[in-house]
Amino acid sequence: MLPCKRPAVFLIWAVLLTSLTACANSPVAKNLEESLAADPKLQSDGVVFGESQGNQPQAQQNESAVQLPSDFPKDIPLYSNAKLQEVTPASGSENKISTRWLSSDPSNFIASFYRSQFQTNNWQILQQPTDDTGGSFEARRNDLLLKVSIQPKSVTNATPNQPQTATELLIDYVPNSTATAQFTPNTNPNETTNAVPQPGNSQFIGPIPPTNLAAQPPSTTNNQTIPTATTNKSQVFNDLNKVSPELRQHIEDLAALGVLSLEAKTTKSNSTNTTNQFEPGKIVTHREYARWLIAANNAVYANNPAKQIRLASESTQPAFSDVSAKDPDFPAIQGLAEAGLIPSPLSGDTTVVLFRPDAALTREQLLLWKLPLDTRQALPSANLDAVKQTWGFQDAARIDPKALRAVLADYQNSEQSNIRRVFGYTTLFQPKKPVTRAEAATALWYFGSQGEGVSASEALKLKRS
Repeated sequence: MLPCKRPAVFLIWAVLLTSLTACANSPVAKNLEESLAADPKLQSDGVVFGESQGNQPQAQQNESAVQLPSDFPKDIPLYSNAKLQEVTPASGSENKISTRWLSSDPSNFIASFYRSQFQTNNWQILQQPTDDTGGSFEARRNDLLLKVSIQPKSVTNATPNQPQTATELLIDYVPNSTATAQFTPNTNPNETTNAVPQPGNSQFIGPIPPTNLAAQPPSTTNNQTIPTATTNKSQVFNDLNKVSPELRQHIEDLAALGVLSLEAKTTKSNSTNTTNQFEPGKIVTHREYARWLIAANNAVYANNPAKQIRLASESTQPAFSDVSAKDPDFPAIQGLAEAGLIPSPLSGDTTVVLFRPDAALTREQLLLWKLPLDTRQALPSANLDAVKQTWGFQDAARIDPKALRAVLADYQNSEQSNIRRVFGYTTLFQPKKPVTRAEAATALWYFGSQGEGVSASEALKLKRS
């Protein structure tokens, strides 16, 4: 039945059009034309279909009105998909300038961006979140102090096309800052700072500030002077051709400083080591590394007594039951314990009563003893997830919980980290693997944080001059 109706429909339209054409000037035609004409109000408004009116022009004006200060430091990394919302100029004595940003990206994207930027652009990271869900970064570069707070937020009245979540960024900076961090101390347990455990706490690992910073003479026992590294003469080893080129120069520099003694020196004699074989592939023991650690530190900071480690005297009560005051390496081992640089009952760890001087040094111990001398403060809090996210070690679960803090702190030292310098690029840390003499020497070649440390090469130039 439907096909039969089509001719009738066409006939009706034809009659209608004919009538309109024929009666174009009639009142009926004019009324019909006016009823079909466009609304003049719509023509005058000039609104494009699909474009919202509302307050969009005003919002665009507000957005364009917020501008960064003309002297905003170019060194501060800005997340590309974040829009500036507000700028609070400096007020009071803090001289802190605040900027507030909003991004539709998740907080973990933004946290990963800033973590990468700080590490690759030689920022000194003072504080960072332990995960990427949110938190605060505090970093310093030259005389610029920066704080980046990342907070995920929910959008309550989101439109169907609008993201249901957002991330707020607060970027605070103090230009020309030469003082210590002026920001409010961190209280968030999900963030790491570099001075959480205090002396006396079982979690404390890191040098106890000396009460007397004045230079002290070398320790003496029974009229026998135990020389410090600053008085050692150069050493020459004839088997360094067995070492890879990446490590050889480090060993040669330390040997020239005279810090790689293979036996403890307990007499006034400072003659060159009679053994010309360094045996770089040999496993280093606890006592050797303790001896080299103090000697290298004191040689690098020969002109800075406040950063030197004091050797203990024979009259001191031993910290370990297996290292008596008569042990030739007692001054060095006891000195490290009294400075709080190695775990011992003196640092609050009553479970560590043995030093095991002739045991092999492991990779995690190498870092645990060395890092406090790089950071010069207590090691930061750390957990397994934080180490996995930073280093990406497949065997991170095998690292001792105390050593996790040293591993995380070492990552913050960027290209000057001990792990990168000694072991190169690796996805396996092998924390329990013994350390060779060549590896131990390479770790001791540099002390300090990125951009603010001293190498054995620099100390050698100073000594020769």
